[in-house]
Amino acid sequence: MLKIVLIENGRDAYTLRLEGLVVGPWVEELGKSCEQALTNSGRLTLDLTSVSFVDRDGVDLFRRLRSRHVILSNCSRFVEEQLKA
Repeated sequence: MLKIVLIENGRDAYTLRLEGLVVGPWVEELGKSCEQALTNSGRLTLDLTSVSFVDRDGVDLFRRLRSRHVILSNCSRFVEEQLKA
């Protein structure tokens, strides 16, 4: 399960705080939430402090988001290594 909490950081920036597992159907749900936040603002940060696992599809999503200048903050070493591979 993945909990997604939207936090407004002013009028043109959002943070999505993620809690849990970025796997399976939750990857698509996260993608939709990110698209909506990016449509409503120019800047998006994902706070990964409470993410315990990311599957291959989740890693692919994070890579695509990074290429769109989305900031991934508070990544665990495990997630960072997955993003590098």
